[in-house]
Amino acid sequence: MKKTMIRRLAVPAAALAMAATATLTGVGTASAHVTANAPTLSQGGYGVVTLVVPNESDTAATTELTVTLPKLKSARPEVMSGWKSTVVKDPATEEVTSITWTALPGSPGVPIGEFAQFRISGGPFPEQESVSLPATQTYADGEKVDWSQPMGTDGEEPEHPAPTLTLPAAEEGADHHGGGATHGGSTETTEASASDSTSDTAARWLGGVGLLIGALGAVFGVAALTRSGRRGGQGGAGDTTPRGDDAKSDDA
Repeated sequence: MKKTMIRRLAVPAAALAMAATATLTGVGTASAHVTANAPTLSQGGYGVVTLVVPNESDTAATTELTVTLPKLKSARPEVMSGWKSTVVKDPATEEVTSITWTALPGSPGVPIGEFAQFRISGGPFPEQESVSLPATQTYADGEKVDWSQPMGTDGEEPEHPAPTLTLPAAEEGADHHGGGATHGGSTETTEASASDSTSDTAARWLGGVGLLIGALGAVFGVAALTRSGRRGGQGGAGDTTPRGDDAKSDDA
């Protein structure tokens, strides 16, 4: 009786759980937007901007992305396997106005249900608290989504909001190249290089110690074999003498 009641209660509970999961999944999919972030970037400075691009289509892969930039003196896209990047500049000022990434033939692009990150290194960015980076996402079936809508005056998020960076004010005397970042790099890159250099030095030092220990081991091994050989030779000579004495005794 108790087992029957438990089964009757378990069935509707499982159905409710499945419905709740489906609802939450739907909300997650609907709220997946193209976003931008740049943790090391400040107002008026250089740095690395990462665009996070989820695929919201149920039928096609993302094959192209174009982002509009606020006329930067320098902007370089990160090398991406399977993608070609095109930098567009203002003919009059040579400032970068946009970058487009296009999936190469045979490349899967951004598959259904997945996302990709597109990075830009450049600057200087405007000296303002927020910078909008409108983007256009193109799918393999020809569908285009313009991520360019501004936030509502009441703070409500639009259907296709533009990727936006929130930039802190630069500290007085701070390096406007992103606290160590150059036109083509970032603080993380510099720190990673220093870490790699330290690791390489340590590896070489340990390798040298290992070779020294190995050489000493070889020397001791040869010395041990030499001593063993000498002892064996002495033992053999001692054995020969008694055999000679025995022979003389027999002759007598």
